This record gives sequence, structure tokens and C-alpha cells, in this order.
Amino acid sequence: MTTRKKKTKRANKKRRRTLAKPRSLKRLRKISTLETPRLLLRPLALADAPQIQILFPHWEIVRYLRNAVPWPYPPDGALHYIRDMALPAIKRGDAWHWTLRLKTEPAQVIGFISLIKGESENRGFWMGLPWQGRGLMSEACDAVTDYWFDVLKFPVLRVPKAIENLPSRRISEKQGMRVVATEVRDYVSGRLPGEVWEITADEWRKRKRSRR
Repeated sequence: MTTRKKKTKRANKKRRRTLAKPRSLKRLRKISTLETPRLLLRPLALADAPQIQILFPHWEIVRYLRNAVPWPYPPDGALHYIRDMALPAIKRGDAWHWTLRLKTEPAQVIGFISLIKGESENRGFWMGLPWQGRGLMSEACDAVTDYWFDVLKFPVLRVPKAIENLPSRRISEKQGMRVVATEVRDYVSGRLPGEVWEITADEWRKRKRSRR
């Protein structure tokens, strides 16, 4: 191969890499609205801050969240989180955030769910008190787990949680996840024993096939 051809081949290869990167980043940054039988999962927006500020700061919701959540929750906590943390993470392609809404009341935010790129913490959620205990979060978790594996193409989903957080543990059990590690973590309610739950893409797809 001549020197000129070698240079042309290297240039074309570099060009293909350069073109591929923006497409990949665009795919990771774009968030779709998701649907379940009862829910709409809409991409998080700054306009959601007032409703989240009302729904979120309750002890029953925050006690098993990571102690990165300020408590008592400040009056501008939701605005600060969405504007300065959540939306920039979406733009970087590091996180995907949705608000949860009933299809029958699409203007009302009832909860929140996130996917996060990382080694040991890939999903988090909370549900407003009036809507807890109806199985709605299980629907939302199934939808975003599909998104994690089928759209974002990650090979494994890991979710840490406090052992005392029984409703969250039941969701992981229902999804076919398994405990792969135990640890002590700092939560809003203090330092507590916790677990890391995991499911792989192959396990998730096999579970879905078996339920059809």
C-alpha cells in the first residue's frame, strides 16, 4: 500500500470516529416519554420544580435516600436540584430523569424516577405519599429498566438500598433482581446497613420472555 493510500485510510478512519461520537452522545442525551398501563413518564423539566418542591420533602419519602439530599429540605431545593444538578447530568449523558404522572391526570406530578450511569448505583425513585401502595412504582421501574437495557444498551443494572426499605426491596424482588453485595451507607435517616441489587440485560430479557 502506498504512503498516500495509508494516509487516506487513516484520515477516513479518524473521520468515521469523529462522526460516530456525536451520534452516540445525541442518543444518550435524548430522553423519550415512556408509558405504562397507568402512567406517563415525562422527561424532567425546570417547570416541574414547584410541584416537586411540594411533594418531595416528607420524612417518609426522604429517610432512605442518600444523605446527599439536604434535610431539612430548603425552600429552593427542587429548583436547585433540577437546574444545577439533574439537567446538567442529562446534558452530559450521565443521567436520565422522568416525572411520573397518571394518564388520567397528566398535569399532576406524582413521583420521580432516574437512571444514572455508574458502577453501583443506576436507578433511584420516589413516589408522592397520596399515590404510594398502588403498584405504580413497579410499573415505572419496569419501563425504565427496559429503557436502560434496550435503548441505552447497558449490560447490567445495579441498585443500592437500605435493608430497612422494604417497599423498595419488594420492587427489586419482583423484577427478578438479586443481592450481590452488602454495605453500610449514609442515608438521610443515618448510617444504615444496605444492599446492592443487580440484574443483567440477559436475565431481564429472559424474565420478560418467560412472562409472556
